[in-house]
Amino acid sequence: MFKIKLSILLLISFFIFSCSKNQNDTFDQKYSLAYIGGDFDGLLLKNYLQSRLKNLNILDPNSNFEIRANIIHNSSVYITNIDNTSDREKISTTLSFQIVDTFFDCLLLSEEINVSQFYIYAPSDKFLSNLAAVNKIKKINTESAVQTLTNIIRNSPNKCDEN
Repeated sequence: MFKIKLSILLLISFFIFSCSKNQNDTFDQKYSLAYIGGDFDGLLLKNYLQSRLKNLNILDPNSNFEIRANIIHNSSVYITNIDNTSDREKISTTLSFQIVDTFFDCLLLSEEINVSQFYIYAPSDKFLSNLAAVNKIKKINTESAVQTLTNIIRNSPNKCDEN
């Protein structure tokens, strides 16, 4: 009886694995990265984007489809309550990108991704914690924006419009 149950489970597992497919193998389109400026923020964006595209196996420096990206971080301080006890700083990240076909010199896709977070602003005697929070939020926002960008790339067109 045990051998019959085991063989049935084995047969079911073969059926399940044969019906599934690997998502990474479905990408036949490869992309190259253009120069990304912007000091440390640009370097961080480039590293995350290269790593993500390599993991998906869609990065090719010789590809005609080029990703041009730019990242901007903005911050604003605001007060959330009447007695002014809880100052917060909001960090907004805007990642704008274009996918360009360099062979036909046309624009395939152009979009902006916006991500924002906030943290409670500490008094001035703990200013180093504010800087650490800003840097950590910028890093997390960049990671989130790159993940959204790669999800958009999966569904992007690979032909220019004839218009």
